[in-house]
Amino acid sequence: MTQALDQKKNRLFIVLSGIFLTNAILAEMIGVKIFSGEGTLGLQPAGLSILGFTMDFNLTAGAVIWPVVFITSDLINEYFGKPGVKRISYLAAFFIAYCFIVVFLTMKLPPAQWWLDANNQDLQGNYFNMDFAFNKIFGQGQRIIIGSLAAFLISQLVDVFVFQKLRKITGQKMLWLRATGSTLVSQFIDSFVVLYIAFIGVFSGQQILAIGITNYIYKFSVAILFNSAYLSGALFH
Repeated sequence: MTQALDQKKNRLFIVLSGIFLTNAILAEMIGVKIFSGEGTLGLQPAGLSILGFTMDFNLTAGAVIWPVVFITSDLINEYFGKPGVKRISYLAAFFIAYCFIVVFLTMKLPPAQWWLDANNQDLQGNYFNMDFAFNKIFGQGQRIIIGSLAAFLISQLVDVFVFQKLRKITGQKMLWLRATGSTLVSQFIDSFVVLYIAFIGVFSGQQILAIGITNYIYKFSVAILFNSAYLSGALFH
């Protein structure tokens, strides 16, 4: 009986870890693309006035799946405690760094001429350099990479800390409150750490703050939606 229970726990940890690692790495890879949140929903640009700046919901594509990372982290925290979350967080940071190193090395490889010739036009017949496009898409700036890794680790540790504090207050009940509360705090940290490390000196402090607020409004909304869906049994079942 005990052995069967341990096997189920191991399988659960493997599944949750797989979801966590896959989404964390994917979010970093697709994060180079900035998309229009309003355009995705068929709406007009929001034009929010924040700290003197007119802000629309132009978001990194990685933000789409980051809530999955934090929610999965909370589930690992719930069932396997702080050691489980820390272990998988450090492992994810290592794999993300490894991915960036491999991508950097592949960017240095000389392209085959036939590959360039076979992929030198878009559907409209416009000429472009495939190797330049590859390097432009995958070659994120060093500060962005450092900022992203730092934000990931800091926000994960904050998420663990807040989740455990809330668990001491709520006991075994109110998982939704623990998951939502820790996610909202950790994503607030994540939204600003990466921006300040990556763009301080490029944008003004006020502009970085305005961009961070816009991103956090999105993350806040999605976190509430995802956690509510989980509570009703629509996710992770």
